[in-house]
Amino acid sequence: MSWEVRQTRRFARTYKKLHASLLADVDAAVVDIAHDPDAGEQKKGDLAHLWVHKFRSNGQLYLLGYSREDTVRLIYLEAVGPHENFYRDLKR
Repeated sequence: MSWEVRQTRRFARTYKKLHASLLADVDAAVVDIAHDPDAGEQKKGDLAHLWVHKFRSNGQLYLLGYSREDTVRLIYLEAVGPHENFYRDLKR
């Protein structure tokens, strides 16, 4: 049974600027997370609320950050982007 997925504003702004080939890979990663929210790994410290799912697109590593509400089976997509400066930008 899959979870309900919602986007944050930050994710939606980034998502609409992505290239078409990357959009398909992001959509596939979202489907993976919706079916198995434990596919990502939970972060520690300042970002303890965040889970990160890693995937490759065009030979580059991308990260999809999301948070979960286990009681209502809801996933909030927080951010997507290349590994470079991903965590620094999320802390802002």
